[in-house]
Amino acid sequence: MTMEFNQIMDEIKAVQTVIIHRHVRPDPDAYGSQLGLKNYLKLKFPEKNIFAVGEGEPSLNFIGTFDDISDDQYNEALVIVCDTANAPRISDHRFNTGKRLVKIDHHPAVDQYGDINYVNDEASSTSEIIFDFISHFNDQSLIDDSVARVLYLGIVGDTGRFLFNNTTPHTMEVASQLLKYSFNHQQELNKLGEKDAKLLPFQGYVLQNFDLNDKGFCKVKITKDVLEKFDIVANEASLFVNAIADIQGLKIWVFAVDEGTEIRCRIRSKGIVINDIANAFGGGGHPNASGVSVADWQQFEELAQALNNKL
Repeated sequence: MTMEFNQIMDEIKAVQTVIIHRHVRPDPDAYGSQLGLKNYLKLKFPEKNIFAVGEGEPSLNFIGTFDDISDDQYNEALVIVCDTANAPRISDHRFNTGKRLVKIDHHPAVDQYGDINYVNDEASSTSEIIFDFISHFNDQSLIDDSVARVLYLGIVGDTGRFLFNNTTPHTMEVASQLLKYSFNHQQELNKLGEKDAKLLPFQGYVLQNFDLNDKGFCKVKITKDVLEKFDIVANEASLFVNAIADIQGLKIWVFAVDEGTEIRCRIRSKGIVINDIANAFGGGGHPNASGVSVADWQQFEELAQALNNKL
């Protein structure tokens, strides 16, 4: 850890511009790690240009916003990609047009696309790693509400409010440090969990149309006509991936949404490794939370069968 953190800081010190990316379909940890790193670097190096780029997710835009920058900003810039396991999932294809590329992530190291790759798959989240990065340089005194707030939300998001098994004693120690700051964490957590009232009828559909077998495998299929019926878009539907998580006896589930050009499948499990199946179908992720895109519903059924065979 020490060596890579020092190398990354040396790269930051050597440039005038740092541009921070993360993955498509951003989640709270993508937002938290990216914006937490940006806000910290702006405080540490006020003379530098520090940008965070990528498309926003409407349900998470309360966490923060992103910069719209020109292509020539990448000339001689250091690019840092947070929370992204493989290069095809990086939001904004310009990530590889900078001077140097750094990867900071907590997913299993499948695609080491950076000139420097720091991966700690024992960390709960990349937001936790960013806190460790700050602490490594004894820069806790630079942390303010703008840094603490987004890192806390990133950790909360990737640990399922500290319910998932990636929550470690160190995770709780980091969270306790961040809670010392004056942001209203209860209010922020309420925002993180809130959903537009128009989405709740769709939640009812999910709860009435899951397909659970006696082995504990469950699949949810959201076709284009279902999206049209409830007047929602694919990213809104994906908010309900854990709507069925509390079913007694549930072990593995896949939540599939037709996004038009592909079917996005979010895979979850309770203590059973499923990222090997995701990898086999061209996706990836964590042992108990992964994702993959398939071309059609026939391929989805092949994926579902492979997951069911795990049981």
